[in-house]
Amino acid sequence: MTALARLIATMGGLGHLRPAPGTWGSLAALPIVWLFHALGGFPLLAAATIAVVLQGFWAVGLAIRTSSDEDPSEIVIDEVAGQMLALWPLSAAAWSRGIDITAMWPGWVAAFLLFRLFDIAKPGPVGWADRKGGPVGVMLDDVIAGLLAAIGVMILAALWHGVIA
Repeated sequence: MTALARLIATMGGLGHLRPAPGTWGSLAALPIVWLFHALGGFPLLAAATIAVVLQGFWAVGLAIRTSSDEDPSEIVIDEVAGQMLALWPLSAAAWSRGIDITAMWPGWVAAFLLFRLFDIAKPGPVGWADRKGGPVGVMLDDVIAGLLAAIGVMILAALWHGVIA
């Protein structure tokens, strides 16, 4: 694996933190999301997330090529990508309504917890993607977990704000 691919796949070595490297990767995504949102709102965050996903596919492909493990625990770029997706509803709402995204802190907590739940439990389509193997399985299960978490965040926000009863 090239040094650059290793750097990307492990988020600069963050994936070597123990215990629970996936949780560390998810936590690392939080300030990254805040930074992209602060610099350019939801459009910049969306573009950055897509870039992270694409770089992740590339880096993971190289990383697992030389590994006997199809999904080494030190690879956390997938958790970063999934957590970024889980926070899209907050960024979109804050950007479109001119709200400070940090004021939506309950949504940050919900997005983090829901993403970790879906990533660890691997329900339905998350488990299906995980079983694909290779870089597709490594990245896609977290992308789907992030999308499910984003949907969960929207449902919880609608319940909290009385939009649905």
